[in-house]
Amino acid sequence: MAAPTISTIVTLSNLPKVIHIRADDPATQYHPLFSLPDADVVLRSLQGTLYRIHSFTLRMTSGFFETMFSLPQPKTHRPRRDDLDTAKTELHPDVLDVYENDFPLERLLRLISGLPVPRWETMDEIERVLTLAEKWDTPGPIASIRSALNSHRFLHDHPLRCYVLATHFGWKQEAKLASTHTLTLNLYDPAHSSIIDRLSSKDLLSLLNLHRRRRDMFRELLNSPERFAAGNSSPYHCNRCGVTELDNHTWRVFKSAMFIEMERRPLGDTLGLAVGETAGWPEAIACWEAQCTKEGCGGLNYDRIATLRQIRACISLLPLTIED
Repeated sequence: MAAPTISTIVTLSNLPKVIHIRADDPATQYHPLFSLPDADVVLRSLQGTLYRIHSFTLRMTSGFFETMFSLPQPKTHRPRRDDLDTAKTELHPDVLDVYENDFPLERLLRLISGLPVPRWETMDEIERVLTLAEKWDTPGPIASIRSALNSHRFLHDHPLRCYVLATHFGWKQEAKLASTHTLTLNLYDPAHSSIIDRLSSKDLLSLLNLHRRRRDMFRELLNSPERFAAGNSSPYHCNRCGVTELDNHTWRVFKSAMFIEMERRPLGDTLGLAVGETAGWPEAIACWEAQCTKEGCGGLNYDRIATLRQIRACISLLPLTIED
């Protein structure tokens, strides 16, 4: 058999190396799910795996292939059938090199063919398949993958990446949900810079505004004399003796520590707790142990349980999602 000949190359200007059509290649390494003998298109991955699929399926599910198949097709040389084996030998369709790895190619072909799709295990899997689905303009698979971003597992482990994908595709509800889960992160941590760089200025600003609004509103609530009379009112006298004006230095130091913690973790779920790491802060202990300085009084300056309850109430009032 003659060596394979390159018939034509079809590309889009912004998608180099999308499709390379090669005629007369022998088809020997088919994927078991995509090996129907009556299918008229063969796709080949970078690993050499062949995927035989109907052109009708590709045309109906992919804007890229719909455009490609509408173009004038070149005539390609095909080997003649052996007259002695006419009933056993079949013509091989053109092989299309798609320059994609097996995983995203197989998973996307499953989606467009209506075959069962295994559970998504990692965000890398989702991103790789979404990249190919977008490149091939396949709205059905993209909509199907969208639901995976609502998985608690991915939102918990990769909230920022979920937000990047949701904003890229314009999925507003998923973007809001992901923005809430980013409140466990410090966006200024260099560890997140590579992901944040993928956001548009508009989407990054929306996320930064959410984190900033929570911080600023929390500061305003903590400084409220109505909510924390003993710590923020001036003057405020000891509840026990009614004589000594309180020295609120320890409360101010404790508030500063909470502001810093809110910067680090805007969700605020570590604050206002009677147990846990923040309960053992030196600033917290000093605040709860502060006493009236009047001899013979010794009354505590602050009601620990009531104050912690009010801190939790303040956190519950903070915004949870990006704005529309």
